[in-house]
Formats: sequence, structure tokens, C-alpha cells
Amino acid sequence: MYIDDLASPRQTPAALAALQAAEGQPVILTRDAVLDAARRMTGLSDFGREDFLPRLDIMLRSADEDGLNAFGRTLFFNDMVRYAANRLRVEHMVARHPEILDVRIDRPIIILGMPRTGTTHLVNLMASDDRLRSMPYWESLMPVPAEGVPDTRLADTEASWAGLDALLPFQKNVHELSPTHIHEEIELQMLDFSSYMIEWISRPYRWRDHYLSHDQTSSYLYLRKVLQVLTWLRGPERWILKSPGHLEQLGPLMTAFPDATIVMTHRDPVDVVASCLTMNCYIDRLRRLKVNPGEVANYWVDRIERLLRACVRDRDLLPPDRAVDVRFRDFMSDQIGTVRRIYAMAGLALTGQAEQVMQSYIADHSRDRHGQLEYRLKEDFGLEPTALAERFRFYSDRFVTAPNSLSTGPLSPSIL
Repeated sequence: MYIDDLASPRQTPAALAALQAAEGQPVILTRDAVLDAARRMTGLSDFGREDFLPRLDIMLRSADEDGLNAFGRTLFFNDMVRYAANRLRVEHMVARHPEILDVRIDRPIIILGMPRTGTTHLVNLMASDDRLRSMPYWESLMPVPAEGVPDTRLADTEASWAGLDALLPFQKNVHELSPTHIHEEIELQMLDFSSYMIEWISRPYRWRDHYLSHDQTSSYLYLRKVLQVLTWLRGPERWILKSPGHLEQLGPLMTAFPDATIVMTHRDPVDVVASCLTMNCYIDRLRRLKVNPGEVANYWVDRIERLLRACVRDRDLLPPDRAVDVRFRDFMSDQIGTVRRIYAMAGLALTGQAEQVMQSYIADHSRDRHGQLEYRLKEDFGLEPTALAERFRFYSDRFVTAPNSLSTGPLSPSIL
């Protein structure tokens, strides 16, 4: 299937109604508006260390400059309020239970790779092993439940997903956000208001430049704190995590999780670019005053290049005995074998029971089960695939086209 209206969207009835409703309810993107709304939502007031406030200011200013429509501004504001409210609940929980800060995050397995490189399938496959702690999407949106009321987080997320499907029916084809799928800790990173997350919900040039020019170690340590809270609320204590953003933050990642096993997934960057551009351009119909495929291409081709150059630059920072590279085609050809090799590096036995559960997951989650999208880089974005391939050769030559692979030969610290 092909999305043939990227540049000139044909909105669904639900989308037209949402866009019209938002026009009558303008939002103000200011620090006070966000924090006051979070305080009212939670009844709490202690945000902990306030070094996040300048970062919140820059995010809001970026969004103000970004060309978002009224609905896009509402979505952005609501996300910022949710992150601030989640931070209030985390700080409240730690203040009441300081023993949380003694919780061990035990040798996490962390998957990092660009979208469409198999990260989502791999993390969900491994998360089917109940010896590992993982985070479903509904939990990522509100990691600490509200006190004194029924826990409706799953039901609320199910309703939200149904609403999103009505607004953007192809969303499940480009990136499924079903409530129970295992999600990225990027949502947790936003509790410290420092992540590339908002680049997926706007095009915040000001924030991007700030983020890339500042050390992220303190925010990765805050992520560790949030994981301690989640572990205290519900074990076990060995996590399976994943996020593409870690590709450009290997130093801070290893400072926060020095005993982690790192799994890096790799695929032809042209495939990654095609999917990324299509997804961002498709969602723009809901959030922007005008859909501009050329601007989407300029922003994200550059952004992906920055991520991958950081990955190539910093790959050798990872401990050789706890880091493995996985090529997409090798993973798809031998999924259980790939997991077995990752487990061996992580010092975790792949039991018969775990393997049986994973085989069932594979059977129930075939690729493109919602239908396969067709990508047209030249027609939709004016990009030549051969030129893109040449631009990303610095990465492909090291991680994609090298002769060795994970699926052949013994496991070694340098697979590719």
C-alpha cells in the first residue's frame, strides 16, 4: 500500500473534527502554564532539582517557532504537562520511599539502532521472557500511577490508541503504538526534559542545537532514577530497554548503566530514511500549518546522519565483552539464534520455556501484518536512493556490508 497524499492530505472525518475543535481552544506555550497544569493534575508541587527548567523553556520556545497548527500546539502542550506531572509523581514517590535509590538496576540489556532496523521486534521478542523487566507503552505514558484512584492507565491508553487510529489510519503501518507493545525509555527521559523525543513531535531546530551541544550525563542518571522507581513498583530488576537516541549518547549511557549489555542493530540507511521521512510527513497533516515534504527530508536526512556519525565515532567506547552488532537481515533469518547469542553475551541462559514463548511471539507477530507500505523517496521527497547510499557509506561500510555476520561463526566482541 502507498500513502498517495503526503503533500496534500485528505483528512479523515475524525481528523477534521479534531483540527476544527482545536482552533477554538488556543494554548499558551509557557513554562508557568505547563507547570501549573501539572500541579493541578497531580496535587503535587515538588519537581526535585530545577535544572530542567531552562531546557523546558527552550523546548517551548522551539515549538512556538515551529509552524505547528492549533492541534499540534495542543498536543505539544499536553505532552509537556504529562512529562511534568510524571516527574512530580516520581519525586513524590522517592521522597516517601528513599530506599528506592538503593534499588539495583541489574545488568540491563539495552538495544539501540535506528527505526526499521528491528529494534521494536527484538525488544518485544526478548521481553516475552518474563525474567526480564520491560515497559509496555501504557506504562511509559504514566510510569507512576495516581494515588487514591483506580488505575486506569491501560484503559486510557487503549482509548487513546483507538482515537489515533481514527485520526491516522496508516500509523500502525509505519510505527505501531498499541497499548501493550513494549516501548522505548525515551518517554522516561523526557521527565528530565532532555531527549531528542520532541524532534519526533515537532521540528525544533533551537532545541536540537541545544541538545547536541550539551552533555547528557545528568539526564541519563535521571533516567536511571526513574527506572529504580519502576523496579521498586514492579520487578524483576533486570531490564530489557531500547531507544534509537542512545546511538549518539553512548558515553552518558555507559556512565548511567556501566554493567549494561549493548545490542546495536543495523540496516541499510536508505531503508531507514524512507520509513522515517514517510512517518514524519504523514503525521504532519495533524500537527502543522502546512505539510512540506522537502523540509521533512532536509531535517531528517541531516538528523539521521548526525546520529549515525556519532554511532561510528563512539562505537569503540563500548566494552568489547558486552557489546554486539546485529544486522537486520541476520536477525530476520535466525531470530532465536540471534537472541541466543545476545543472551550468551549477557550471561543469561535461554531456557526451553523462554524459547517456546519467543517462538509463539514470532508466530503471532509476522512482519508487516498490518500491510506493507511502499516508499517512494524520489517522487515524495525528491531524493535519489543512490545518492543517499553514497552519503551514508561511512556507516554502511562498517556495519552493513562487511562480510561477517552474527548468524555465522562464534560470538565475538567484534561481530562485523
